[in-house]
Amino acid sequence: VQLVESGGGLVQAGGSLRLSCVALQSTSGIGAMGWYRQTPGKQRDLVALIGRGGFTTYVDSVKGRFTISRDNARNTVDLQMSSLKPEDTAVYYCNAREMYSSASYWGQGTLVTVSS
Repeated sequence: VQLVESGGGLVQAGGSLRLSCVALQSTSGIGAMGWYRQTPGKQRDLVALIGRGGFTTYVDSVKGRFTISRDNARNTVDLQMSSLKPEDTAVYYCNAREMYSSASYWGQGTLVTVSS
């Protein structure tokens, strides 16, 4: 499954951005989808996850500020980010996991820069 992200950019602290990820093939075999982020020299960390049925989970640092959503018919997963902070600056990656195997797919990443 090929994932393509969009929506990154430069925003001032306190601002909002919406990241979008579209799967170019059917996601009928996909279970959880999510967004991760990575800064230079650090590991890629989970930001938010959404199950096929809509169950969501967030890392504590983004709770109340970020919202993940998913449209199974359109093969998309979005991340609405509000009240952005400089520490949210990172490359954000979309991820999709197969339901019945260990296969996992990644997008190419989109850079989010939050200026203070």
